[in-house]
Amino acid sequence: MGETADQLFVTLQHWLVGYAPASLRSILSALLSVIAILVVFALLFAITTVLERKGLGRIQNRYGPNRVGPFGFLQPIADGIKSLTKEDIVPRAADKVVHFLAPVVLVIAAFSLYAVLPIGRNMVLANLDAGVLFFFAISSVMELTIFMAGWSSRNKYSLLGAMRAIAQMISYEVPLILAAVTVIMATGSLSTVTIVERQAGYTGILPHWFVFTPWGFAGFVLFMIAATAESNRSPFDLPEGESEIIAGYYTEYSGFKFALFFLGEYLGMFAISGLGITLFLGGWAAPLSFLTWIPSYLWFFAKLLVMISAFIWVRGTLPRLRMDQLMNFAWRFMLPMALLNLVTAGVWRFLPQGLLRWFVCALLVVVPYVLLGRGLAQGWRLEKRVYRFAE
Repeated sequence: MGETADQLFVTLQHWLVGYAPASLRSILSALLSVIAILVVFALLFAITTVLERKGLGRIQNRYGPNRVGPFGFLQPIADGIKSLTKEDIVPRAADKVVHFLAPVVLVIAAFSLYAVLPIGRNMVLANLDAGVLFFFAISSVMELTIFMAGWSSRNKYSLLGAMRAIAQMISYEVPLILAAVTVIMATGSLSTVTIVERQAGYTGILPHWFVFTPWGFAGFVLFMIAATAESNRSPFDLPEGESEIIAGYYTEYSGFKFALFFLGEYLGMFAISGLGITLFLGGWAAPLSFLTWIPSYLWFFAKLLVMISAFIWVRGTLPRLRMDQLMNFAWRFMLPMALLNLVTAGVWRFLPQGLLRWFVCALLVVVPYVLLGRGLAQGWRLEKRVYRFAE
């Protein structure tokens, strides 16, 4: 019964494809997978916007959406209708073609990231030998769309916001990729499917997830901090610092184009969380051996919802960083820690199993963390804030 439920959607897809002519079966199979990804993650985007606004409201002791539909859960429909009916204003001096293409390409690139994410057992659109490389290659297109939006608007604030966004994304992309390289070293493969399969075993009831190793735990923390910055989420939401550059690179966007940027940002957050789950949290694998009867895709989405909740919690808790703090943290802490974690993963690979391996690798993670943290904090000066007003 458990195997039937686990492979329900795979079986359904094969059954539907079986009615098509042999020459069209591969195309129909891919088309059904693409439609499923579009529907599921677009629906998840709608649900997340409501849950985030309700969660932030709870954190800040106020109400979230509670008027449109039962408990306010039809608010995304109202927001969608509003964005569709609002006037699309394009600056007279803007490069209209590039201005239009930027949000469209952003959403297409964001959806393309899901092609290599194993959402469940035998549930991946494209099982590429270089799946991780494909993911990072497509994610770099999103940086290009941000520059397209800022440059094509012919607005100094938009261009400044785009340059700040690109500087931030490039800075944090380096430790993000280095954190992922540790998993590639451990598995010897760039295939996301193979990476999940290497973590699908159990010792007793405990899983073989990479996050339960010293280098895996450090890599996961580094990966998720960098992912937060890559997603422009608080406290790294510098590109849209309202008090400095209005709304960043999409200052000159309105109506449905602005909604596409909003959609692309959330899709990117879901995708990079999915990659973190795939690399460090066992992907679709159950957290305990006696829970494997639950369908694998439910475990993937359960982990994804936990990650989304963490993003919301951080947004409602931490204030926005300054630009100098953001860049110092990337280059003076994140990058050295990611490089040292590569060494730790190599030491873990060649040391014999036992307590000595755990002790040495834990030491290689904890000592640099303490030293780099102290070095980063040396320049901090905690002073009483003084407010000055123009006379």
